[in-house]
Amino acid sequence: MSKSLLILISGPYMSGTNGDEDAIAKNLKTMEDYALPIFQKGHIAVVGEWLAWPVIRQAGGDSHSSEQFAEYQYPVAHRLLEKCDAVLRIPGESRGADLEMGKAKEMGKNIFYSLEEIPVLTPDL
Repeated sequence: MSKSLLILISGPYMSGTNGDEDAIAKNLKTMEDYALPIFQKGHIAVVGEWLAWPVIRQAGGDSHSSEQFAEYQYPVAHRLLEKCDAVLRIPGESRGADLEMGKAKEMGKNIFYSLEEIPVLTPDL
């Protein structure tokens, strides 16, 4: 492989948190913890919420319970998915991640279920 991949990290965000902000932050950190190992393999990782929150805030949303969060979170992630080469589905139940997996399969995206499945980039010499 000689081309760096843009890999969407998909996993639990709100799932299993009952709206608890600390639990949501922990889920986000879990996804973010994959960013460096993916980079070290020669790729770039992205989490949908990194791009969704600026849109949500600009639309007037300020919390996970806001109507703007509900309106924009998934559409932003799905547009982002169109730009990604692959998805890393991390463990844990998640309605949103399951929706992303369905869309990724429809789009023919590569889906990885562990870091070990992600190829190491070998640059052209």
